[in-house]
Amino acid sequence: MRITLTIKCDAAALLQRLREGLKQIQVQSRPQRRHRTAVVSLGSCLPGNLDDVTEALAIAEGETFR
Repeated sequence: MRITLTIKCDAAALLQRLREGLKQIQVQSRPQRRHRTAVVSLGSCLPGNLDDVTEALAIAEGETFR
């Protein structure tokens, strides 16, 4: 049994792009390179303890908190 379909040009182009995209998915890609980030020391935390938000904000704003 044979069926003939008539497809408009824009639909045929879309189907062709879909077909090419599916082929690209099936092709195994090369392994990705690992990226490395340089380690930088930022020193110690100025407020010492960030559990008390109001104290940390006061130190950051330069107010005398105590």
